[in-house]
Amino acid sequence: MQEQNEFQPSFADPTQPMEAEERTFYRNSTRDLVSRVAYLIGVPKRMFENEHEPPQLDIYDRLDKEKNARIIRNLCLIRTAIQRNFKYINEGMRFEHRSILTMPEYVPVESINQLELDGVRFIKKSSIKLYQHIIEINRVISDRINNCKPLFPLWLNWEYIRDLIVMPDGLTEAGTKAAADRYYANRSDYPYQVYINWVPAKEGNVLYNDKRFATLLYEWHNDRFTEYSRVSDVSSYVKGSIYDFLEESEKVVMVVDCENSDPYRLCATLRNLDEQYTRKISRIILFNDVHAASAWKMLEDYTDLTVEHIMIERVKQNKSLVDITLTARACEEHYRNNVDSFLIVSSDSDYWGLITSMPHAKFLVMVEREKCGIDMKKALADSEIFYCFIDDFYSGNAEEIRRSALFKALNQTLSRAIHLNVNEMFDNALHATRISMTPAERQQFYEKHIRQMSLAIDPEGNVTIELKR
Repeated sequence: MQEQNEFQPSFADPTQPMEAEERTFYRNSTRDLVSRVAYLIGVPKRMFENEHEPPQLDIYDRLDKEKNARIIRNLCLIRTAIQRNFKYINEGMRFEHRSILTMPEYVPVESINQLELDGVRFIKKSSIKLYQHIIEINRVISDRINNCKPLFPLWLNWEYIRDLIVMPDGLTEAGTKAAADRYYANRSDYPYQVYINWVPAKEGNVLYNDKRFATLLYEWHNDRFTEYSRVSDVSSYVKGSIYDFLEESEKVVMVVDCENSDPYRLCATLRNLDEQYTRKISRIILFNDVHAASAWKMLEDYTDLTVEHIMIERVKQNKSLVDITLTARACEEHYRNNVDSFLIVSSDSDYWGLITSMPHAKFLVMVEREKCGIDMKKALADSEIFYCFIDDFYSGNAEEIRRSALFKALNQTLSRAIHLNVNEMFDNALHATRISMTPAERQQFYEKHIRQMSLAIDPEGNVTIELKR
């Protein structure tokens, strides 16, 4: 079977029968992104409450407490209502001199009231024509939509999401008319018949799941989405096999070759396994080399399991001793500490010797898809040793450890690069210039100029510190 990130499906209506490969592609996808988008564009709440529909109610409840998200949703709800009922609302305004505030049958009054509570008023006295209300809604959406950027992960192109919600040329009468004509002529093709900025096509429900939505979203922008581990989880078969292995074991230890594994993917894997089963793992032993990722030192902060960290020095700089140390420790755990089962996390074939040297121990191997060679996979399969790919587990829940590792590395670099005491700096400057200041003058200068100094970064990334003048 092709790799998931190489599979380019033709997206038919997901309510229709799918080919086997296409069903495999959609399987195990998350629905976090589509729920967030559905909330913002104004998909009715009843769709979130329906357990058979993709949008998730818990995400609706979470976003409904966020003022910025709530404002965009209510503006989009009103905009869609106007697009859908433009003729009737327009006739009411022209011939009956009614306001959209007095047409609850067409315009959701609860959305207008909530916007008032959130401090947003899009109805202007000067808006005597219906399209002027749409222009004002579009203006507020354009001004506020970037406030919702933090609601989406960094790995997703925010501009693509933004483009879905902002009406093109939406501050002109011609732009609103073009959008209305397109929507009205193709309303059944829009997700849940809610307005978005796109070229309508027979795509089925584009909010079917995250994997489908992200793939389409990038295709609409002549781009390709490849981060599938962030929008899908491993199959229930793989999880079930891991749980069976743990249940059938008496004493389990996880041994990790940090040189040949990814700390973020392992963190995601552990977080996606049921604690009821993982607590059977007595400890995780990390065999780390000085050249391995620094994030391994933080893994214990993101799991409840006991973590033992073994840092292995090199005798020769070009030769790692991780594999021999791991092998020796695994043998000790088996023969001295009665560990009967091992979870080996490594894509290195060197551990085949360890596996074959302990015939009475049980093994489950976790590898990375691209790093593990076909010969190792074949040897494991022929010996009926279960293996799985840690890069197939949902990795969206590893963002926290990624950011923490990045900030830690940045702070370490800053602490090494900057060693400056501003009080000493000020004293030296006064001495060099032969300037005398009273304590009051000194304090005033310090507060106004030195405490306010800031970093300046040029286009090449070079950093300088500037005093406020």
